[in-house]
Amino acid sequence: MAGFTLRKETRRSYEDVLAQVPELLKAEGFGVLTQIDVKETLKQKIGADFRKYKILGACNPQLAHRVLSADLEVGAMLPCNVVVYEGDDGKAVVLAIDPAQTVAAANPAIREVAEQVRDRLARVLGRIE
Repeated sequence: MAGFTLRKETRRSYEDVLAQVPELLKAEGFGVLTQIDVKETLKQKIGADFRKYKILGACNPQLAHRVLSADLEVGAMLPCNVVVYEGDDGKAVVLAIDPAQTVAAANPAIREVAEQVRDRLARVLGRIE
């Protein structure tokens, strides 16, 4: 999946980073609409053990409105996923979708908004230690 995500390897624990990410997203105008606990879901559904792994569905309402007004099919890519998982070394890894490499690549009419979203998500990752 190289090229479709922004990535940050941290020096902090999964729990510390997971607690920080929603506030960092909020500072960039995003709210967390959904949280999927992949570890718990896999345990419940198929009995599989998996590392700590959460998918946060983040949305900036103003930017979402702009992009949906330009192309209704972009809704299939919303909200923007931000992933926090525990790396093999016990430290948190954070991934965020890079919309400039996904939706903007398919539709130049929304490139400006996709680049704004990417820049905001990159700043979130940049603020994580």
